[in-house]
Amino acid sequence: MNKIFFLGECMVELRAIDDDTMKQSFAGDVYNSAVYLQRCFPTVTTGMVTALGRDALSEKMIQRFRKASLDTTFVFQHPEKVPGLYLIKTDALGERSFTYWRNDSAARQLMGFFNDDIADLFNAGEYLFISGISLAVIAPSDRDAFWRFLDKLKSRGVNIVFDPNYRARLWDSPEQAKLAFEQAFTLADIALPGVEDLEVLFNISDAEAVIDFCTPFKLQEIVVKNGPDSVLTYANNSLLKHPIRPVSNVIDTTSAGDAFNGVYLGARIEKRSIVDAVQLAACAAGTVIQHPGAIAPEEPFRTAMTAVGI
Repeated sequence: MNKIFFLGECMVELRAIDDDTMKQSFAGDVYNSAVYLQRCFPTVTTGMVTALGRDALSEKMIQRFRKASLDTTFVFQHPEKVPGLYLIKTDALGERSFTYWRNDSAARQLMGFFNDDIADLFNAGEYLFISGISLAVIAPSDRDAFWRFLDKLKSRGVNIVFDPNYRARLWDSPEQAKLAFEQAFTLADIALPGVEDLEVLFNISDAEAVIDFCTPFKLQEIVVKNGPDSVLTYANNSLLKHPIRPVSNVIDTTSAGDAFNGVYLGARIEKRSIVDAVQLAACAAGTVIQHPGAIAPEEPFRTAMTAVGI
């Protein structure tokens, strides 16, 4: 079934234009991936699973979801909480730094909107994407309920996709994150780890070691993002190395991995080969990093993707 939902947090983004000016937008790892997937594969129903508030920015964010053709069935609104916010700055090499205000965001209360009937609205063959950030944002007191929710989805035949996406500041300790990641790998059908995401927690330093780490889990597909160098994939007992053409005009690396995830998953949902999916996803990531902000302008993005067969 051509339907995928991205669970996590979309935030209010403030990007410094100069010392006195900021541009306001919306971004977050799962939202970014959803947008890029929907742009490239509009026949795939793509939705968000998150919690917002009832304030003006939350309403504007929901409008933005709908403008991007994202399903909002599972976008809940908390009567008191508001979205998280972050400030992003990029240096001359395109590397970014962040300042966050998200500790009391509405998204942390997402599980409060999940009753026993919510999981029954998901169907066999659909996909649910979660990231390490998704796990960290869920309130610690709600994580047991979250695992039970994923277990129920698995029993209904929903495919679970996991990208570790480790952000140390979101966790109380590395040990807490490590336990959560291991649980997520255990439940996942597809994993999209980056080498750097697992290096700190599991002492893994290269893509081949990531494959070795992931293989004992019952994963149907492993996609290892090794920065700008290459992508390794492992599926059906076949290990493939995919060279990636480097990009010289790097402006902002904010959502390169998010774009890769979204386009890769869209391609695979539409039954394209792993080789084709990686190349399309790499093109998406390479295009996104040539523009400022998490969401690249639609016209140049579509032009670049059309040139490679989207």
